[in-house]
Amino acid sequence: MTDHSQPTAPAEPTGRIVLLTTSHRVAPGVLSWPAWQILHAADRVLCADPGHPQLPYLREAGVAVEHAAPDAHALVEACAGGRTVVVLPGGEGDQRLTDGLARLAGSGRVSMPDLELLPGSYDLPGARLLDLVQVMDRVRRECPWTSRQTHRGLAKYAIEEAYELVEAIEDGDRQELREELGDVLLQVVFHARIAEEGLPDGADAQDGDAQDGDEEALGAFSIDDVAGALVEKLIHRHPHVFGDAEAETPEDVHAHWQRTKAVEKRRESVTDGIPVGQPGLALAAKLAGRARAGAVAVELPRGEGIGYELLELAARAEAEGVDPETALRAAARAYRDAIRAAEGLGAPAR
Repeated sequence: MTDHSQPTAPAEPTGRIVLLTTSHRVAPGVLSWPAWQILHAADRVLCADPGHPQLPYLREAGVAVEHAAPDAHALVEACAGGRTVVVLPGGEGDQRLTDGLARLAGSGRVSMPDLELLPGSYDLPGARLLDLVQVMDRVRRECPWTSRQTHRGLAKYAIEEAYELVEAIEDGDRQELREELGDVLLQVVFHARIAEEGLPDGADAQDGDAQDGDEEALGAFSIDDVAGALVEKLIHRHPHVFGDAEAETPEDVHAHWQRTKAVEKRRESVTDGIPVGQPGLALAAKLAGRARAGAVAVELPRGEGIGYELLELAARAEAEGVDPETALRAAARAYRDAIRAAEGLGAPAR
């Protein structure tokens, strides 16, 4: 039997669609090597946003970018004949386009080009902190309450948030811990944003009290100054990590830390730098610890009353490696639970 069928024509290449995503948290123009390769090799590069931050850098690199926003059908047709089309979405992506491509692919009626999602840049650890700084800046400028806050006015919130963080740690609630860490971080960013204005504490940021050039005289600083100083401190106080010093035990590390602090602070007394506004038991333990570490031979003061008894207990706890404030809080929480049990109630909701 003779086969009179005609040979099947080879299928036409369907091409390739590359969605090239970038992060606004990375400097424009900083792209991965695969991203630059595909941009230079593509038949067409499309971008619907004429103000996309990457465009000046792509043009400088010789990449021709068309201002176009094709729908899914038009994009598939643009790939006919095996062409490669790169689409540069905006910061929020292009859900209209991606949904349209998904519908075409699911219909089974269209020969779809290869679809590829290529990250041209991606966030490094800590990148969301940049968002936090930007959001805090806008809230400070536009919120009627936030724009009028001062360091002194916010001080009480720093204390409250610190205690709420401690409570989340003691409860062992990881979700609550994450939220409370965010609230403490907010206090840091908030105060740094206020300090950036260089206003005397109590001055209204909207009144224009700070004149141009006054910021430096008023001790203005930003969150970058805060972070930079902290980085320098951590490096300087960890010579066993960033230098040639050796530390085999936690005690060695503590000794390094204390020696470095002593040189940095140039304190006259071992008590210098201890905040007297902290809770009494913590204050007593801190004083006892400083005296012991500094080899200051001093007897505990003697006197009548519960205060001197508590001082002795706090000093003893510190010498035994126990935080008296934490120990008392644990005992107080047990006492609270016993009171609730006596009232016929269960443990409080966490």
